[in-house]
Amino acid sequence: MTSALQTPPRQAGPTAARKDRFRTPGAGWESVQTVSRVRVNQADLILFTTQLSVMLDSGVVLSDAIEAIAEQMRPCAFKEVILDIADRIKNGDSFSAALTKYPRIFTTMFISMVKASEASGKMAEMLSVLSGYLNADAETRKQVKSAMIYPIVMLLMAVAATGSLMFFVLPRFTRIYESRGTALPKLTQVLVNFSSLMGNPLFLAAALTVLVGGFFALSAWKRTVTGQKVLDWVKVHTPIFGTMFIDSVLTRSMRIMATMVNTGVNLLDALDVMKISCGNYYFRCLWETADQKIRDGYQLSDALMLSRYNGLIAPSILQMLRAGEKSGQIGRVCDKISIFLEKNLQNSIRTATALIEPLMITLMGLIIGTLAIALLLPVFRISSVIAQ
Repeated sequence: MTSALQTPPRQAGPTAARKDRFRTPGAGWESVQTVSRVRVNQADLILFTTQLSVMLDSGVVLSDAIEAIAEQMRPCAFKEVILDIADRIKNGDSFSAALTKYPRIFTTMFISMVKASEASGKMAEMLSVLSGYLNADAETRKQVKSAMIYPIVMLLMAVAATGSLMFFVLPRFTRIYESRGTALPKLTQVLVNFSSLMGNPLFLAAALTVLVGGFFALSAWKRTVTGQKVLDWVKVHTPIFGTMFIDSVLTRSMRIMATMVNTGVNLLDALDVMKISCGNYYFRCLWETADQKIRDGYQLSDALMLSRYNGLIAPSILQMLRAGEKSGQIGRVCDKISIFLEKNLQNSIRTATALIEPLMITLMGLIIGTLAIALLLPVFRISSVIAQ
């Protein structure tokens, strides 16, 4: 006989349900695997870092702060990630260890800085600095992308104009000339042949097969050392975009070093993060060689000067680094260098945009002009053709 005073079985609350969904193998196990592979918007990550910094600075416990942030978010994969991190912390994991479960969301730099803040006890301050870095990095990426939008839009407009003229206007003249048994002008005939070729299903199938095969071959080649060297060499030495690319990589690298050194992370760990974050073979070689030189006892500026591909860094930057080493303020100097390089990047973007505009206008003029001439030549002869 069951006593009325017996405690009823406790129902699983939302936290327990989350734990079951994330921890238990089976139907819910696939969901955590899917979430661990998700990517999030940079703006969401910045907002999460900023809010967490403010709440920790106000004295809120870490796990409670993370759960509070998650509760006010709309349902999404990032919310599930944050709730799982809070659960892991409550189960005894450190914050940095919980973040390592989601490497596509939290970068090596993010995790390294959180780990350093756990050792120093200054997590709120560290997250505030990290939020500033993420904001600045997002702004730099936005500027670089905005510089690429104009030429892409112009190119799409040229393709659209060319396609409409070739596939809608040109066939009308072709039918008129064919009905009269008269040959088209040479230039017009070349465009007609090209238009017919593009409308051939067999040719399109072959071209699509070649493009898809070439894409996969290029993707595989890019993963090889030779492919990385060639493509990264092109990025660095392209006349218009090379300077912009170098300034972008250096701005981010110096910003990483300034952020990490100023918050207590040692220089070698900062270099490790810079190697991972640069995404260019030649800069990666530069940082790796500098790392080896520093371990051999050299100062950072001397290590960079003696490194392979040291031409990627201007002598003025090396002089500023040397001055920062002498004054013992290398982090502060790196911060000033990142600001200086960001201004250079903005100038590079303006220069690239100023050069691209006339170049794209000239290119579009050549394409549209050639098509216009090819279309006008039949018009000039249309009266004599119709009279036949």
